[in-house]
Amino acid sequence: MAAPAVALPGLGPDSHRSVVDVNVAPWRILGRVQTALGGRCTGFAVAPTVMVTAAHCLWLPATRHYIQPGDVHVLMGYVMGQYRLHAQVTHFVIAPGYDPDNEGGTASEDRATLILDRPVVTSGDLVPYGEVQMGASAMLVGYPQDRAEVPYGDTACQINGLAVNRLIHHDCSATHGDSGGPLLVRQSDGTWGIVGIDVLATAERGGFAAPLPH
Repeated sequence: MAAPAVALPGLGPDSHRSVVDVNVAPWRILGRVQTALGGRCTGFAVAPTVMVTAAHCLWLPATRHYIQPGDVHVLMGYVMGQYRLHAQVTHFVIAPGYDPDNEGGTASEDRATLILDRPVVTSGDLVPYGEVQMGASAMLVGYPQDRAEVPYGDTACQINGLAVNRLIHHDCSATHGDSGGPLLVRQSDGTWGIVGIDVLATAERGGFAAPLPH
């Protein structure tokens, strides 16, 4: 008999996700961040040559060091082995408050800024930072572990709360691999704005996003 599938955190039995088109707004900012060692996360562009991802994606527990920048690559618009363009990370900056030995306690600073060797988006592709409000409509898309070959996510979720450590609680279906993905929230004028970086999944559907620096 086959072993039962291990339930991934952040999804729950009522997960509702779908494939999204990463060649149209607002998802043109999305990229798959991968390392020469086989690690995969999600990231998003905040400037033509700058991307953001979760810091824990770049930490190597075996060596207790961050991976070398030259071993980190970004694939924009990745779908089933095809991608719009490839960029190399030249260097990255880890948020000073993040401690990989205290991942839960410093999750609100779980942020890495990647500097790329070429532009990966135009200024017109960029999604502005937004304001977060309780109950607001939200979206979270990435490259989850169970669907790593396609951009896959939840486009019909919401904000559940704001923690005292500034973490943003959402009920979007997201799991391993989605880390570093942008949490988008509908603004009062009807547009979408980025409010956080996916960093933690809860036992059932949902998780937490680290706030963006302002």
